[in-house]
Amino acid sequence: MSKIDKESLFVFTENSRTRLKDASIMLKKTPQRLKYSFRVMENEGVLSKPFCIFDYSRFGLILFRVYFKGGYIGEKDKESVINKLIQNPHVISIYELSGEFDLAIEMAAPNPSRFNKELKKVADLVKTLNTYKVVLNLVTHIYPRTYLLKSNELLMGRENDVIIGGDREIEQFTSNEMAVMGALLKNPMMKLTVLSKEAGINVRTSKSIIKDLESRNIIEGYKRIVDPNKMGINKFRLFLKLHNVTQERDNQMLDYMISKKEIIQLNRTVGDWDMEVDIEALDKTAIRRVIHNMRQEFMDVIETFNMIEFYQYYKRAYLPMYL
Repeated sequence: MSKIDKESLFVFTENSRTRLKDASIMLKKTPQRLKYSFRVMENEGVLSKPFCIFDYSRFGLILFRVYFKGGYIGEKDKESVINKLIQNPHVISIYELSGEFDLAIEMAAPNPSRFNKELKKVADLVKTLNTYKVVLNLVTHIYPRTYLLKSNELLMGRENDVIIGGDREIEQFTSNEMAVMGALLKNPMMKLTVLSKEAGINVRTSKSIIKDLESRNIIEGYKRIVDPNKMGINKFRLFLKLHNVTQERDNQMLDYMISKKEIIQLNRTVGDWDMEVDIEALDKTAIRRVIHNMRQEFMDVIETFNMIEFYQYYKRAYLPMYL
């Protein structure tokens, strides 16, 4: 494994549409050197599939997360199961865990009834996926991977807290807007000229539509999957069951989450637990410290907690392909 520059990794993963010229200015490195670094990250599997962060709630969709137990045994079975899941147009994300749950998927549906039908299809298609827990995702907070940075200089102009989901007004989209979003859903790194051809419109119109969708918070960002195992990143998901939470304590918890550079995502959920907190660090002791401080700071509202190691993403998106 080649030595990976963490700040370059931050720039490439936090905005997959960053131009080399802009990255060069931010990182004070030549475009040639950055291009080489990017290729190394791709070739060694540190960086993989890009994805566009759409606010699915603006499309009238609800996000469900399904955690499977004992879904497969062995690498060959795993590959078969994942390939079948990838083909399902309602499955937007697939990832592997180590612990109580083996595999998790996220499905976006217009209502619980449709989700239930699609989940049954998944269970019928993959017979081993018959033991699972379902949670409804209410809202997601996405934070930048600031633990990769020496300083916060590279955060200039970036949102520290991207929020998707929740109680949003459903938007109506033109055919051109849907065509542009369809192209970005397939490949967020697509050059504007290629994207325009794919969408069947001119470059100027494509550029204008993208800017408008970003300003309306329909598109909230462009990222890439980082393989934690290839980079030596420790990644865990913390499951919290809460009780006696006042508005004041809730706000304090949110402030705590955004203040910790190791916390990269927070999901508010309905189900067996109320919060899912994704924590990453290059040093496991940093994760232990964050969890210890959290439990100490909020012992009055954390009823129970569980932690599972996050192994790898196989697919990540925020809209289903059938749209």
